[in-house]
Amino acid sequence: MRPLTFSLQSSLILIFLLFFITTSVSLKVPRLSPTGGKFLHGDYWTQGRPSDASPAFDPKHFQTFYYNQTLDHFNFRPDSFNTFQQRYLINSRHWGGSNISAPILAYLGAEEEIDVDISIIGFLPENAIHFQALQLYIEHRYYGESIPFGSREEAYKNASTLGYFNSAQAIADYAEILIHVKKQLHAENSPVIVVGGSYGGMLASWFRLKYPHVALGALASSAPILYFDDIVPPETGYYSIASRDFREASETCYQIIKNSWTEIDNIASKLDGLSSLSKKFQTCRPLTNSSELKDYLDSMYSGAAQYNDPPRYPVTMICGGIDGASSTDDILTKIFAGVVAYNGNWSCYVNQPRNETETDVGWRWQSCSDMVIPISVSNDTMFPPYKFDLNKYIDDCKALYGVPPRPHWVTTYFGGQDIKLTLHKFASNIIFSNGLRDPYSSGGVLDDISDTVVAVHTKNGSHCLDILNSYHTTDPDWLVNQRKIEVRIIKGWIAKYYADLQALK
Repeated sequence: MRPLTFSLQSSLILIFLLFFITTSVSLKVPRLSPTGGKFLHGDYWTQGRPSDASPAFDPKHFQTFYYNQTLDHFNFRPDSFNTFQQRYLINSRHWGGSNISAPILAYLGAEEEIDVDISIIGFLPENAIHFQALQLYIEHRYYGESIPFGSREEAYKNASTLGYFNSAQAIADYAEILIHVKKQLHAENSPVIVVGGSYGGMLASWFRLKYPHVALGALASSAPILYFDDIVPPETGYYSIASRDFREASETCYQIIKNSWTEIDNIASKLDGLSSLSKKFQTCRPLTNSSELKDYLDSMYSGAAQYNDPPRYPVTMICGGIDGASSTDDILTKIFAGVVAYNGNWSCYVNQPRNETETDVGWRWQSCSDMVIPISVSNDTMFPPYKFDLNKYIDDCKALYGVPPRPHWVTTYFGGQDIKLTLHKFASNIIFSNGLRDPYSSGGVLDDISDTVVAVHTKNGSHCLDILNSYHTTDPDWLVNQRKIEVRIIKGWIAKYYADLQALK
C-alpha cells in the first residue's frame, strides 16, 4: 500500500494547479509551475519542517522584508508612481559577505505565493554553502502578500487594475529589488545568479537578456520560451509528449486511454448515461455532462506526465492500475482503476468541491494578457483532438476582461522567432535545463546556442526536477549528474567574473 503522503500530493496536482482553465475550452492551457503536486499543507514557519522539505531548509534562517515597489515601471503618468509592498526573503546563513563580493542566488517567484516554492526549491539552499552565497527569494507581483491597490479584491477587480500584471513589470520589479538589496548590503560587486522554474524559468532567462548589468547569469529550468506565436507548431507539442510518456510506459495503457473518450461520450448519450458514469467513477456530485469527466481525466494524465518524478513515477502508477485491472473488465472500469491507483482510495472522485485560488485567477489573467500559449491536440495523441483557435481565444478573453490578449508580445519584447540567432548574437550565461519527458520541453531550448548559452537536458527528466530538493537517496544518477553540470557551469561564470573584476581594479 502506498504511503498517504503521495495520495495527498497527487490529489493536489488536480486541486491546486487547475491545469485547465475551465472558463472556456479555448483557454485550455496547462498552467506552468515548478512545484506540481508537492504543495505542502500547513505553515512551515511555525509548525516545523514539512515532510518534503530539504534538510538544508530551515525557516529560522530566513528574514522577511518588504520593498516599496513602483506600480508601473514604464509610464510617467501620476498614477504610475503609486507603490505597493513587495515581499522578499533573505537567508544569509552561508553568505561569505560583501567584503569578498560573495555571490547572490536569487529565486524569481512565479504564479503563486513565494511560500509554496521556498521549502522545496532545493537548488539554492543546497548550493549556497558551496558558493558562499546569499539566498534571495522574491515574490511575483499580484501573488501572496505582494498585492497592489491595498487588497486582492481591488487588485483583481478589472482590467484597469490588472493591467499592471505582466511579465515585463515582474522582471522590472526583480531588478529594482536586486539593486536595492545589493546597495543595502554594500554588495555592489557581488555577482547575481537568477534561478527560476517553468514560468519563473522564462522570467529568469528573460531577466538575463533584459538586465545583464544586474544578473551575471540565469538558470532557467523547464522554461518553454519557444511556446509562443506558433514557433512550436501547436499540434506537435505538449500533448504529443504526454502521450509518448504513456506509450513508453505501456502500449496497452495508451490504447485503452485513447479509446476511452469515445466510450465516455457513447455512454453519456444514452438515457441515464450520465448517472451510470457518475456511479462508475464515484463522482462527488452527479455529472451534468461528459466534459466534466473528460476534463478531469485529461488533467490527471497531463499532470502525471508533466510531474512524472522519481521514485513514484505517476504515469507508471496510472498505467499500473489500468493494466492491473481484470482482463474481463470493460474499458471504463480499467480507466477508473487508473484513477484510484493515482489518487488512492477516496470517498469520491472527479468533481470535488473546491474554492478558486489566487493562482487560478492570476494565471487566467496572465493567459489572457501576455502569456498566450497556443496548444492544440492532434489526432495522433491519446487525448481528444482539439484545435487552438486564436480568434476564439481572443474573443473569450475579451468577454472575461473587456480587453484582448497580445499573442505576439512575448516574441516582440523578449525575442522568439529565430531564437537561436537572437541568443547567439545577444545572450550569454544562460542555462536552459529540461527533462525530455516534460510535455513543456517541446517549447524549451534543447541545443547549445554558444559556449555560454547552453542546454542541459535529460532523457527521463520531468518538469523542473533539477531545481527541486535533491536530498533523496533515490535520485537517479542522471539527475545527480544534471545538477552537477549546472553547478559546474555557474562556478565557471563566477570564476570568470572575479577574474575580470580583479583585472579591472
